[in-house]
Amino acid sequence: MAEQGEAWRPVHIWVDADACPAVIKDILYRAADRLQLPLTLVANKLLRVPPSPHIRALQVPMGFDVADSHLVNVVAAGDLVITADIPLAAQLVAKGARVLDPRGEVYSADNIQERLAMRNLMEGLRGAGVTLSGPSSLSQGDRQAFARQLERLLARSRN
Repeated sequence: MAEQGEAWRPVHIWVDADACPAVIKDILYRAADRLQLPLTLVANKLLRVPPSPHIRALQVPMGFDVADSHLVNVVAAGDLVITADIPLAAQLVAKGARVLDPRGEVYSADNIQERLAMRNLMEGLRGAGVTLSGPSSLSQGDRQAFARQLERLLARSRN
């Protein structure tokens, strides 16, 4: 909801798309079209998106964190960003964006520092040679959790 004196604008959905699973993109395409919300996928590679006046893909130059930097620069407070990148999520939460990972976890000011600390710990362990398993593949439950959280966040943005 817009503050007094601010013009209301629909929430813009942004996707850190290089590593976003196709099934999650499909859920986002349907939601953007159904609710007539702008959806922009940002990636280093060329992406195909369904024909829609609401959906676009933006290819940024190759390079370390180029897509992340672009998102940090363009996302506004109140926008919704889909990413599994926790350091990126931390920057976006600090800007006032709402952030959802592809497994349905909402990153917020209340939990992002804990998630960032855990991510840094795991990265440190891997760097020290400790063998850790990666994340499990996206399950049906993960897809359902994502769809539920997406609907909840979008419903809240319309109020």
